[in-house]
Order: sequence, then C-alpha cells, then structure tokens
Amino acid sequence: MCGCSTHQAGNAGQTAMPGDGSLTLRVEDMTCGHCAGTIRKAVESNLPGTQVDADPASKLVSIRGTADLAAVKAVIAETGYTPSEAA
Repeated sequence: MCGCSTHQAGNAGQTAMPGDGSLTLRVEDMTCGHCAGTIRKAVESNLPGTQVDADPASKLVSIRGTADLAAVKAVIAETGYTPSEAA
C-alpha cells in the first residue's frame, strides 16, 4: 500500500462479474489516485490484454479483458491491497 494516507484493513465487500469477460472488485484500502494507479499498473502488466478502471472514491476496480477472478485478486493482493467481491 502507498504511504500517502491511512489505509484500512480487513473490510469486506462483494463480486459483480458480468458475462462479457469483465469483473468488478471492491478494494476498501484503495484510498487515493496513487493507490488506483498502482493497482491498475499491476493488473495490466501481470494480465496482458486487460484494461483497468480503478476509482478510489467508490473503492471499485473494474477489469475488462478477463473473467479470471482468482488471478486478478492474487495480483491485487500481491500489490498490498485487499480485494473483495463487489455488489
């Protein structure tokens, strides 16, 4: 996680996974644009062909180009954030 603000840990959420090769995760400890950029860069570089939209205001990360929830969650977790499924 970045050191620009206080991050919260252990917050739960829910996954919306449409049938169009995309998914949305909640990342409660994504608190700023730097966090969003870190997550976007990690997912896009580790899962080629993905496009990521990370919004710290809503705490939602939308990924297009894959429906591999486990892989996306693993990449985000390796980056130091806590992904959960979004409603």
